[in-house]
Amino acid sequence: MNNEFEKEVQSKRNDFNDAIVGVGVSFGFFSLIFIIGVVIEFASRM
Repeated sequence: MNNEFEKEVQSKRNDFNDAIVGVGVSFGFFSLIFIIGVVIEFASRM
């Protein structure tokens, strides 16, 4: 089998590490949005 894309690989990094970083960044972003919402709701009840 002759795959031309396997001959000239642009990045030899492990995709698992990039996936973990992506999940972590997404989780952090949505957690931040949730925390801001909770703080605003708590402040509006006072």
